[in-house]
Amino acid sequence: MTQPQAPAAPAGEVRIEGDHASLYFDRFLPHPPEAVWAALTEPAQLAQWSMNQATIEGREGGSIDFVTAPANFHWTGRILAWEPNRVFEHEMTMGPRHDLPFDMPGEQAVVRWELSPEGSGTRLRLSFRNLRRMTALGFAPGQHVLLDRLAAQLANEPLPNFMQGQETVRGLYPSWR
Repeated sequence: MTQPQAPAAPAGEVRIEGDHASLYFDRFLPHPPEAVWAALTEPAQLAQWSMNQATIEGREGGSIDFVTAPANFHWTGRILAWEPNRVFEHEMTMGPRHDLPFDMPGEQAVVRWELSPEGSGTRLRLSFRNLRRMTALGFAPGQHVLLDRLAAQLANEPLPNFMQGQETVRGLYPSWR
């Protein structure tokens, strides 16, 4: 087994606002916006790097339905903005979960993916708004690794191990423990 390496990608930002929080990530990807958009919105590509089984009704007012691995979270929501190769914003709604080591009261958040051409690549800005504080603190390291996996997939490189990657980047983020 190889040892996890220090992350090359910049850390995201966690902003705590009382019982809720927001996450912000900013990454440069050396690939055109069309390639990044496809990886974010085509279910077959999304399944590889994000480990989501997804249904996306690609239009403003359409819907999303994601089942995430390894935690088996089921997220649904309405698409709030759909501007191909530029903006994909959607609700992220999940009902309460009582089958975890802790009670999760459910979520009603908004996820926004913004793509901007930058040189021969793309500036990706990702935000999660209105997450419950505990969810945001748990999500931050995982989302960091998912973005690393997105970058690797776009570069046709092996995808980083999700669990090892989380352990590697966990210290970059506030802890809920």
